[in-house]
This record gives sequence, structure tokens and C-alpha cells, in this order.
Amino acid sequence: MKIDVRHTAKLAKLWLNENEIADFEKQMNEILRIVETLPELPDDGFLLDPENVMSLRPDIVEPSLSRSELLANAPQKQAGCIVVPKTLKEGI
Repeated sequence: MKIDVRHTAKLAKLWLNENEIADFEKQMNEILRIVETLPELPDDGFLLDPENVMSLRPDIVEPSLSRSELLANAPQKQAGCIVVPKTLKEGI
């Protein structure tokens, strides 16, 4: 199986140069090689162990900090919210 890194990058809206494309092709081929060596799972329909039943912990409401206590530790706040730096570029 061959992965078209250029097409995948385009779908993910990633801009890669030729060196990056070559590096990603090597990495993706290595991942595919590893996946192809994984053992087959039995096809009996049971992927969970019936002897080891999972149980969820109880959902318990516990006291927490008030908004004013949380905001007291914030380096920058505005309108009752914590201000954080912008992390996304516009136009992508």
C-alpha cells in the first residue's frame, strides 16, 4: 500500500516542502510496515474478556474552586474569563 503524502497533506490543509514530503513518506511507510506485522485478531466476535468485566467509577460531585478563586491566579482576564494567546492562523 502506498500513501499519497501530497494528497493527504492537501486534505489536511498542510503546506509541506519537498524535504518534508520525503520525510513523511518514509515515516508513513515505516508505520504501514509495522501495522502489516501486527497479528490477526480472532474472528469469533468477542474482543472483550467476559471474565474481566469493566466497571465505571461512581460519579461523585465534589467541591471545587469558585470563579473568583480561579481568576485570582490568571495572569490576564477579561469579562470574567481567562485570556489566552491566539493559537491559530487566520485564513487556513
